[in-house]
Amino acid sequence: MIEIFGPPEPGETRPFSRATRAGGLVFVSGHSAPHDPARGIHRGDTPQAQVRNSLAFIAGILREAGSGLDRVVQMTMLITDPADYAACNEEYVKHFPGGLPARHTARFGVPTDAKVAFACIALADR
Repeated sequence: MIEIFGPPEPGETRPFSRATRAGGLVFVSGHSAPHDPARGIHRGDTPQAQVRNSLAFIAGILREAGSGLDRVVQMTMLITDPADYAACNEEYVKHFPGGLPARHTARFGVPTDAKVAFACIALADR
């Protein structure tokens, strides 16, 4: 059975769900930090702030799906500028005090000003 979390609303432009849970795992789609200036929500001005805000968003999705950052077994970090790699890593490691999950990093381009986004696979059912 596949359980879907945060499916797109009718007419929404993102053609994917926030996450799915199946086979004891949670699969989280790629997400940057939320950005909605009209509601006072800002992604962050620095790579570190964007990592912090993006991982907080991912943590919320994982909680909803019955998991958490401490249960992540594989993370994908997507960055727009390789010059931000060290700054992103500086903040990233702070969010995994129990040990770093497997990870790969790739460059991405999306029509936003996001500097970084994350996708992950985590164990489900705390």
